[in-house]
Amino acid sequence: MQIKKSFSMNSRTGRDLQRYNRGCRQVVGCIPYRSKKRDPSSCVQQGSTPIDDLEFLLISSQKNPRMMFPKGGWEIDESLEEAASRETFEEAGVVGEVEVQEYLGTWSFKSKSQGIFHEGHMFPLRVTEELDDWPEKSVRRRLWVKFSEARELCWHPWMKEALDVFASKVSKRKEGTQIYHFKENTVVCCS
Repeated sequence: MQIKKSFSMNSRTGRDLQRYNRGCRQVVGCIPYRSKKRDPSSCVQQGSTPIDDLEFLLISSQKNPRMMFPKGGWEIDESLEEAASRETFEEAGVVGEVEVQEYLGTWSFKSKSQGIFHEGHMFPLRVTEELDDWPEKSVRRRLWVKFSEARELCWHPWMKEALDVFASKVSKRKEGTQIYHFKENTVVCCS
């Protein structure tokens, strides 16, 4: 689902609208991805897996160089999908389709900085636009990487698990297909 909502160039701050579930802060994030840029006439040959045909966007933490997927607080005035889209825009400067039907799951984790438990909800987000300016541009770095690099570089174990769930879903979606064409960010079977 692509959210047709304009966003502020100022990130939301504070906890006044923050959602909690039995004392756990609710956060939502996305795994932003896109098809690798290729010559439209080329085919990916047999032996390549569907996950190898994608690139993933990691961002740096605000406070250190650790890499992660965009995530942040789910607030009471927005749906889960709206929060996922907003956080990805604010932190990573990309917009796209939050793939609600491919919900990856919920993970519990303890915040090292706040010392409290959070519940993290994760979705894949198919990137349709990468912006030159976004609210947290001055405090974050973006990095497009292949699956294996995303798995290695991502700091949070729960986010790595979400990435593994996504990879499993992608493999099942493309099962049995041998060769793909790439046309304008779309994967099409050619055999």
